[in-house]
Amino acid sequence: MYAPDRDQDLRWIQRAIDLAALCPPAAGAYSVGAVIVGENGTELASGYSRATGPREHAEEVALAQLPQDDPRLAAATIYSTLEPCSQRSADRTPCAQRIITAGIPRVVIAWREPALFVDDCIGYEQLVEAGVVVVELPQLAAAAKAANAHLRLT
Repeated sequence: MYAPDRDQDLRWIQRAIDLAALCPPAAGAYSVGAVIVGENGTELASGYSRATGPREHAEEVALAQLPQDDPRLAAATIYSTLEPCSQRSADRTPCAQRIITAGIPRVVIAWREPALFVDDCIGYEQLVEAGVVVVELPQLAAAAKAANAHLRLT
């Protein structure tokens, strides 16, 4: 498993924050960036909310760039500016479940999902329960929230 030092985590979450800034604002959705980093510390894929369609989440966009059985995922880290979602509409798989299914063992986030659209996002808890290591970098929460100014978060 890719186990970067703190400086590497900060660098990659900053890349995700930069991607989140590219999101077209949507009144009913967060602007999120995500980067999948391989064991050797190289970027495997990246994405941001609504990059390929109006309903796509950042993690979904990044994961779609790789084969589902890509062996590199078993030792990768996914960096996301926001806690991976734990629920979506009936025809969409939540991002936490996508990460678990992909076999990614480590997730780094900048902030937990507030109760704006979902009363109780439990993506963090679902990942931990599945054995995924989850690291939160709250010192970058304000930077991650900046891409979401259109939502008037407090």
